[in-house]
Amino acid sequence: MDTINNTLKLNHEELFILLKGFITEVIGAEFVEEMDINPESSFTKDLEMDSIEIVSFSEKIKAHFGDQIDFTGWLSSMDLDQLIDLDLSMIINYIYECQ
Repeated sequence: MDTINNTLKLNHEELFILLKGFITEVIGAEFVEEMDINPESSFTKDLEMDSIEIVSFSEKIKAHFGDQIDFTGWLSSMDLDQLIDLDLSMIINYIYECQ
């Protein structure tokens, strides 16, 4: 079960590892093993995540960080092209700044 942890500020590498774990939980370890997930991996092109999987990923971020991170609000402020080009580094930078 995911828990809210707002006592420690994670660095970029720790955030990448955490988010990669969330991706693994959402799309499955068997698929992640075949992928080269890195901070520049895009959700639509590289990870091929659909909208339901991205929503599930968002819920994991909310469960982990709580109200500290308004990930859904941040995503909803983007236009379609920004969402298509969304990659892990953008999310890592956003969360890092909000901590």
